[in-house]
Amino acid sequence: MDNDLGWIESIAPDFLRTVQQRYHILQSVLWMQPIGRRTLASELDISERVLRRETDLFKTSGLISSSKSGMMLTPKGSEVIAQLDIVVGKLKNNSVAAERLASFLGIERVIIVPGDSNHHQKILELMGQELNQLLTQVLPVGNSTIAVMGGTTMAAVAQALSPQLSKNRDLLFVPARGGLGEQFSIQANTICAEMAYHSGGRYRVLYIPEDISAQSVSPLLKEPVVKTVLDLINQSNVVIHSIGRAATMANRRNMSASEKKLLTQKQAVSEAFGVFLDAKGKVVYKIPKVGLQVSDLTNVSHVIAIAGGAIKATAICSYMKIAPHQTVLITDEAASEAILRDNDL
Repeated sequence: MDNDLGWIESIAPDFLRTVQQRYHILQSVLWMQPIGRRTLASELDISERVLRRETDLFKTSGLISSSKSGMMLTPKGSEVIAQLDIVVGKLKNNSVAAERLASFLGIERVIIVPGDSNHHQKILELMGQELNQLLTQVLPVGNSTIAVMGGTTMAAVAQALSPQLSKNRDLLFVPARGGLGEQFSIQANTICAEMAYHSGGRYRVLYIPEDISAQSVSPLLKEPVVKTVLDLINQSNVVIHSIGRAATMANRRNMSASEKKLLTQKQAVSEAFGVFLDAKGKVVYKIPKVGLQVSDLTNVSHVIAIAGGAIKATAICSYMKIAPHQTVLITDEAASEAILRDNDL
């Protein structure tokens, strides 16, 4: 099939571009239905005239229907887009891009989903589905302890886990680090509970505040309930985390003006596990927290990083300079294309 597409592209490149454009329109209808033509035209950044021509064709072909609420895919349209997922995947050749990206980043594997997660929540759902599939492949039969970080990306992908993950497995989700100072919905404790709920696993919580002082932490570490969870975290065979942009994470963590100034002066671009890095992967600032450190990841069998959107391309490259080799990155086309383009790959 790849060879066939290559021949077609060599003599009719406009044909393949048309297929991709129409697929993109149908995909957007699927994600946002019911949706009006004006809103969709704005979302796709094309004129209403061009969109009207395409949607009229889809209506004639029985792929979409329209009502006062907006346009929706018909059953036939849903079937067509499912087939196009395969064809367009070949056109975009994401597998080749993934191999090039993994080689450049120096990690085990990259998985690329279509679109830009910064613009469509649906892309995060696709990333969650890829996470679910990856865990199905790598988790052994029997017991597994999965350490999970917090964040908005993690909160979104947690919803995609499936009860099938627990088939012949006893899954225990634990927070990778303490972080009670964050918004409740994106705390690692909350995300552990969500992943356990959706996958049929169990979870434990770690009640350690985000901004607790070193003096206050010491007695807490001796508490049996805390020590037990920390032991479980250190025994985890899977770690799942996201990668943040430095400025965004500084604001989310309510860092002081002087701390933010320091990050700017040192040109921090990324954050993961409480560590802020510059574009070369050099640690420029570190927030003391209880739980997993980046250095601990070397001993973890499977490390899964999830981050997407073109705006995170620089942050992804920055963090990957210190990531363990066994890392698998789940990202989207927007981020992967930006990384490959910016590095002339």
